[in-house]
Amino acid sequence: MAKQPRSLGGNDLVLSHMSLDRSHPIEDRIASAAAAGFDAIGLFLMDYDRLKKEGKSAAYLHELLAKYDICLAEIEVIQGWAGNAAALERCAYLETLAWEMADEFECRYLQVIGPFEGTMAEAAVAFGGVCDRAGEHGLVVGLEFLPFTNIYNARDARHIAQAADRPNGGLCVDIWHHTRGSNDLTMIADLPPELVKGIQMSDGPREPVWPNDYYNDCLRTRLAPGEGDFDVHGFVTTLIATGCNIPWSLEVCNDDVWGHPGGEHAKRCADGMRAALALATAGS
Repeated sequence: MAKQPRSLGGNDLVLSHMSLDRSHPIEDRIASAAAAGFDAIGLFLMDYDRLKKEGKSAAYLHELLAKYDICLAEIEVIQGWAGNAAALERCAYLETLAWEMADEFECRYLQVIGPFEGTMAEAAVAFGGVCDRAGEHGLVVGLEFLPFTNIYNARDARHIAQAADRPNGGLCVDIWHHTRGSNDLTMIADLPPELVKGIQMSDGPREPVWPNDYYNDCLRTRLAPGEGDFDVHGFVTTLIATGCNIPWSLEVCNDDVWGHPGGEHAKRCADGMRAALALATAGS
């Protein structure tokens, strides 16, 4: 029987939506994740919107999830929550989809990204509002730091989340943005475990493939854990040492696998992460 999204913990794996292309066939997405041993999947809000418009109802998704004995745990992604009127209007639509998904599938996690307008204090108020609304639907919320936004690193995201001071609000820590950004493990080691609401894992080459285009580099060149040059072991052991006990989401975006059946890539991601966890906990 599939695990329940809100009971997932530190031994569980989630196949993030962006590990396969945005409009990847939903049955192959779910089947590939299940065959590779993932406990759950994540789903991009606009892909959920697309599926609805194609007539693929929530009941259809429930049938697929039950068929492959897996759950839908993560929702991506809310942005524009601290922007101008147009951004806020767009954000309100995304939130409507997110609350629908959370209520229907009992998802555990909502991802939020910047940038924000105004001061960090104003961003904290706006982020707190998202957390309050998400809390009405049983969601925890992770604010992801992205070096191409004004939430550059874990310190920035922590400042906003702690100023917002919501029990269901915290950070998403993504090894790609950590490594390509500040690359300072002390920022991760210093995080209170209850503040870490989401983790996204991948690996990558030592030097960017697209050195002048961070956005494309991060969406097109990621590798499964253990296949690149990142300090996966240091990142994983640091998070475990904090006492963090939440699922590990694999976000391994790569041009070479998008547009192809997802089974092989999902297996490499899961196998790499299982190996990283086994190494990190060896002898403990």
